Amino acid sequence: MERRKFLKNSSTATAALVATPFLTSCKEDAKPAKTVKNTKALYPIVICTWNFMNASAKAWEVLNSGGTALDAVEQGVKVEEDDVNNQTVGTGGRPDRDGNVTLDACIMDKDGNCGAVLAMQNIANPISVARKVMEDTPHVMLAGQGAEQFAYEKGFEKVNLLTEQSRLEWLEWKKTSEYKPIINIENHDTIGMLAIDKNGDIAGGCTTSGMGYKMAGRVGDSPIIGAGLFVDNEVGGATATGVGEEVVRTVGSFLIVELMRQGKSPQEACEEGVKRIMAKNEGRNDFQIGFIAINKQGETGGYCIQAGFSYRTYSEEGHIDNPSESYIS
Repeated sequence: MERRKFLKNSSTATAALVATPFLTSCKEDAKPAKTVKNTKALYPIVICTWNFMNASAKAWEVLNSGGTALDAVEQGVKVEEDDVNNQTVGTGGRPDRDGNVTLDACIMDKDGNCGAVLAMQNIANPISVARKVMEDTPHVMLAGQGAEQFAYEKGFEKVNLLTEQSRLEWLEWKKTSEYKPIINIENHDTIGMLAIDKNGDIAGGCTTSGMGYKMAGRVGDSPIIGAGLFVDNEVGGATATGVGEEVVRTVGSFLIVELMRQGKSPQEACEEGVKRIMAKNEGRNDFQIGFIAINKQGETGGYCIQAGFSYRTYSEEGHIDNPSESYIS
């Protein structure tokens, strides 16, 4: 079945908008970009948000054995979806305020094909369902009960995603029902992953259970192509974590890829992506956003609003946790 080529035809027009001079209202004392140039292309390589060393190790295992970037990101993020101790992704994720665990995910391949599921319940691996949407339907996104029914038709089993730990914490939260997400804990809600395989092809994936105790039906940036994830095989890829509403408002991942297309390094592009967000939130310091990016040469970068975010890389140079510089010290 012929797949839609999502956003492909709009890249040229959007690049003109991205080229507009950077907003002058940003902090003048923000840390300057650090640009590190490789002397040769570095791949295969994988990069993921946060210090998810088991996920990045699994992705590297796929890449190092000659597997594709697409397989690597799917298998990598599934590690976190299946980890019941990770309360931000997959099984064991924090529920919404009604006590339901709803999962979001998207995936994108080297050809610009993409698939996503939104607010899906009772299915343990939304990243794999998103891939099925990409490969087996004419659509990009399936939501709610439609996504769940599609998963059953593809052989996925119904499971209880609400673990006892998450259930008890939700009951405790209900005593006050105050929605005040904790930076780098409840805002630490996503694993986004980008990979380049031995052929130099790029793919990305992003999966989350969303904000803890969110309103029923809330969907953030994570399953939205161009916001939580974007890949262009000629340029590079980017993905995000944190308060998804702010990433959506700037189409953050697409912005970062377009900045790299214009010649910025992954680090420079991530920093400017954060600055765009902060220019629209002058005076706010109560939320977190973290971006990571990779370009076609295997150069990586990451930047965040608040200190505490890190990202992990795995390549022939080693398995490295990279503390990110931040906009707010």
